[in-house]
Amino acid sequence: MLAAHAIADAASPERLAEAQLAAYNARDLDAFAACFADDVEVYDFPGVLSLKGREAFRARYVERFKSEGLHAIAVHRAVIGSRVIDHERVWLECEGKSAPIDLVVIYTVRDGFIARVDFIREG
Repeated sequence: MLAAHAIADAASPERLAEAQLAAYNARDLDAFAACFADDVEVYDFPGVLSLKGREAFRARYVERFKSEGLHAIAVHRAVIGSRVIDHERVWLECEGKSAPIDLVVIYTVRDGFIARVDFIREG
């Protein structure tokens, strides 16, 4: 019983959101991509599909992960069922070298993976 609970808890929406954020900050592309479903869909607000599939998702981050100063924090996190809503602050270079970007990201979890990501950016 405890083992089943531990496995389910490890794949909870909040833990998946935290795991992908930690992998992002470590610039660990394999661990980052592993948090997402094979058929993950990424949308830019308001509902514009920007990419589909883990390999396309992974390809988007190859260059970004080369930046040693890449860093993101969850300023605020809300969890509602299978969705995690993060207000994130992202530095594409070291803090102080680049201005942070603020965005809202909605992660939707299905079958133990992040299946959909919605980005809401200013402007």
